[in-house]
Amino acid sequence: MRGLADIATIDFWRPDSIDQVAVDIDVDFRVGVKDIAKIQDLLDESGLEYEVLIEDLQPMIEQQLDNKERSATQHSYIKYNDMDTINAWITSTVARNSNFMSLTEIGTSYEGRPIYAIKIGAKTGRSKPAIFMDCGIHAREWISPAFCQWFVQEAIGTYGSDPTMTNILDTMDFLVVPVINVDGYSYTWSNNRMWRKTRSRKPGSNCRGVDPNRNWDAGWCTVGASSNPCAETYCGPQVESEKEVQAIANFIRLHKKSIKAYLTIHSYSQMCLFPYSYTYDLASNHNELNKIAKGAINTLASLYGTQYTYGPGATTIYLAAGGSDDWAYDLGIKYSFTFELRDTGRYGFMLPESQIKPTCEETMLAIKYIANYVTNNLY
Repeated sequence: MRGLADIATIDFWRPDSIDQVAVDIDVDFRVGVKDIAKIQDLLDESGLEYEVLIEDLQPMIEQQLDNKERSATQHSYIKYNDMDTINAWITSTVARNSNFMSLTEIGTSYEGRPIYAIKIGAKTGRSKPAIFMDCGIHAREWISPAFCQWFVQEAIGTYGSDPTMTNILDTMDFLVVPVINVDGYSYTWSNNRMWRKTRSRKPGSNCRGVDPNRNWDAGWCTVGASSNPCAETYCGPQVESEKEVQAIANFIRLHKKSIKAYLTIHSYSQMCLFPYSYTYDLASNHNELNKIAKGAINTLASLYGTQYTYGPGATTIYLAAGGSDDWAYDLGIKYSFTFELRDTGRYGFMLPESQIKPTCEETMLAIKYIANYVTNNLY
C-alpha cells in the first residue's frame, strides 16, 4: 500500500490521506488515467481486494446535476447552487423573514468573499442559548451546504406547525453558516470539482490552500494532518492561519457563553462522530454523547432505512488533529458532533441532485433529535 504514496495523481477520498490507512478499513481513492495500470499492478501484488466504483469520473461530474428543472441562476433546495446563488438566497431569505432571522457577516475569505452566519429563532427580547451549525468546510462536499440551506428553509417553514421545531426555536437560536470555505467551494464550480482545501497562498510554495478542518487548535498538526503544503490534509503554517477558520473561531469565542452545541456537516461515509479525533482519550461526557449519537442515527434511519455508524472520531473513522468539533468541545461546548452524510462510496463526493431531498429529510430528523435533547438539558 505504501507504494501508492509515490504516485502523484492519487487523490484519497476516504480516508483523507495514506497516513490514515489502517487494517480492516475500506479505502476510496481516485487515480489519473496514466497511472491506472501501475495502481492495478500494485494492488494485485499486494493481494488486496479492490473494486472500481467509478470507471470515469468526468461523466459522473456531469451527471451529478441531474435535476431536470435546474436553472443556472435560480435557487432551489433540490439542486446544488453555486456561491453567488447561495449568497443571493441568504440575503433575500433573511430580508423576507426579518422578524425571525438576522444576518451577520462574520468575516471574509482569503479572496475577499463574505462569510455569513444566519441567526434563526423566535425573538423574545432576551438573550437565548444557541446551537451553532456550519456546512461546507471542505469544498468538494456539495451535499453539506445543500443541507444547511435545507435546514434554514425547514426551520422557517415548520415553526408554528411542528411542535418540536417550535419548542426548539422558542427556547434557543440556531446560528447557521451555510458555507465556511467560500473560496474553495467557488473553485469547485469554476475550475476543479475535486478541490478540498482553502485557496490561500503560502510564501515559498506553489501549492495552494490549507485543509480548514486541520487548522484548529485541537492537537494541531500532530496526527492525521500533514505539514506539506501540497498535501490535501495540510494543517497550515500555524493554528488558525486561514481567514475562514479565524472568522468561525472568533465568532464562536464571542458567543461562547450562549452556544450550547456545535454541529458540523461533512460528507461522505454516513457517520455521526463526536470528540475526540486527535486522541484516543474519551470525552468527559462520552456516555452521554454516545447515547445522543445513537438516538440521532436511529431517528435518521427511521425515514429511509439509511444506516449510519457512530462513535468517537479517532476510533470510528481515524485519528485526525486540528478538527473543528474537537476544538469546540475543548472550548467548553459539551455537545459537539460531526455528521458525514451520504453515501458510503458509490457516488462519494458526486452524490446526485436526486439524492439531495432524501438526504436532507433524514438528516433533518437527526439534527432535530440532537437540538431537542440540548433544549431539554440546558441546565
